[in-house]
Amino acid sequence: MNAPPRSAFGAPPQGGAASGPAEPDPRRPLGDGGLRLSDLNRLKWRSRRGLLENDLFIERFFRRHEATLTDSQAAGLQSLIDLADNDLLDLLLARREPTAELDCADVRGVLALMRNEGRPS
Repeated sequence: MNAPPRSAFGAPPQGGAASGPAEPDPRRPLGDGGLRLSDLNRLKWRSRRGLLENDLFIERFFRRHEATLTDSQAAGLQSLIDLADNDLLDLLLARREPTAELDCADVRGVLALMRNEGRPS
């Protein structure tokens, strides 16, 4: 019987095909963020918007922060994506500020990151 293939470091590869890269474990937290891959994928799917402008802000946010996204940032983003498209765009463009139940640290933190992503460097 053949022994399992070994990597350059002497340990057999974990998961995936013997000839290809291992698939990420959806139960494992990503980076230091603490958010599971399955939760991140669900959040990305729910973040799809009807307005292109909102999608651009959200895609840029994920490109830069998805590997380190924390549970509190995910909760803030969830609150934002539950808004109607025009209300979300008003917040992203700083036409208005969060009020009532949206006026919390999680939402303000994510909103600040998303707004800064839209500005030229």
